[in-house]
Amino acid sequence: MSASGIVGKTRGGSDWVPQFVQSLDATTCIGCGRCFKVCPRNVFELASREDLLEEDDDEDEFDTDNSMVMVIRDAMDCIGCQACSKVCPKDCHTHAAA
Repeated sequence: MSASGIVGKTRGGSDWVPQFVQSLDATTCIGCGRCFKVCPRNVFELASREDLLEEDDDEDEFDTDNSMVMVIRDAMDCIGCQACSKVCPKDCHTHAAA
């Protein structure tokens, strides 16, 4: 058993420890939607940078072009497959074991 308490088995019988999404860096996200498309659960959704500015007082952190970016909608629905990180061209996702 791993320190996380969750251990799966691969088809070949090796131990596999899921790494769950912890955060998504909206400052580097380009809103391509690849993580949304590859996610087998509904973990992500699109949001406008403008909406994120309204929620966050640190306006210098985001561009003000009103483009769309991905945000975590439901981190508790993540199954730890890390597919989102594997397809992200900007390395926006952070993962950790449970």
